[in-house]
Amino acid sequence: MREISAERIENTVAELCIKANLYLPSDLESCIKCRAQDEKSEVGRNVFDDIIENIRVARDEKIPICQDTGMAVVFIELGQEVHVAGGLLEDAVNKGVARGYTDGKLRFSVVSDPIERVNTGNNTPAVIHLRLTAGDKIKITVAPKGFGSENMSALKMMTPSVTVDEIVSFVVESVSKAGSNPCPPIVVGVGIGGDFEQCAYLAKKALCRPVSVRNSKPLYEELENRMLKEINRLGIGPQGFGGTVTALAVNIEQAPTHIAGLPVSVNVGCHVTRHAEAEI
Repeated sequence: MREISAERIENTVAELCIKANLYLPSDLESCIKCRAQDEKSEVGRNVFDDIIENIRVARDEKIPICQDTGMAVVFIELGQEVHVAGGLLEDAVNKGVARGYTDGKLRFSVVSDPIERVNTGNNTPAVIHLRLTAGDKIKITVAPKGFGSENMSALKMMTPSVTVDEIVSFVVESVSKAGSNPCPPIVVGVGIGGDFEQCAYLAKKALCRPVSVRNSKPLYEELENRMLKEINRLGIGPQGFGGTVTALAVNIEQAPTHIAGLPVSVNVGCHVTRHAEAEI
């Protein structure tokens, strides 16, 4: 059994909160630069120029890429041979988020109650997804989620009688309804299968996969490519000003489901779909 201190977890989470908000993943930055060359609209190309410049300034000046520094979503893969010493794992994560957002001078965007709307003052609590794995390490991924894009998410409890065309139509229609709200060009996370809550989790987890990596199963790789083409035919374009690049990528994650169900969810990420990870 390997011991990892709660303090070390706290420090790692704090660092990842800052890193994720200041530095875009290299694969996504490369995709943005590549897709900028595909944009046919002059206005759209100008928007891409601004986006690329914004990424550079954020990196060089060490300031947030976006003023909405998001709600901290933390994915933890905990090796079953690990013992967290000196405190609770959940407390360590939330202390790390509080420190990261305070020390990093990141915006506090979390309220303690959805109706009373009182700001917690340190962007906690985080949304924590914990998965037990083999081994003696902890992998932590911090994905700050802005709500301009989060609010455009959708989930539909379909049945096994639906066709692949209907699944594609649901995803494309969800993006169409979102319009300019999620600050396109967007990354689209799609969850297929599981039950109600797992399906939504799959879509969120899909946004943490590099945009350069396709689903390992050919059926879903084909679906990703098809959905991306159909979304980009919508003509919403960069920041909603019209154009040929509405989405940068579509990432699908799938899971086994019940014989009577076929849930499909869409979680939209803006052009700064942020995440940073570390292994202890």
